[in-house]
Amino acid sequence: MPEHVSILQLIGVGVLALATVIWVVGLVRLLRRSRFEAAVWRHGDTLMAIPPQRQSGPGAESVELTPEEHAAFAGLVRQFSDSPRF
Repeated sequence: MPEHVSILQLIGVGVLALATVIWVVGLVRLLRRSRFEAAVWRHGDTLMAIPPQRQSGPGAESVELTPEEHAAFAGLVRQFSDSPRF
């Protein structure tokens, strides 16, 4: 034991070292347990509250425009294409 170090300092270093070892062991166990639980959930059944996904999207919708609506839409397209861009 060094002469310039008090017994309280030596005990403090020992306690800190022991606390560090306990913390590291606890952290490793926690990470392993969470990894195991994630692996079990990944390979297990899906949740029953979530409905199965559809294999295809919704059907395409279309609306026939009257000649007046078609002309109005063409006017809007011309108006927006002629406007200056910033």
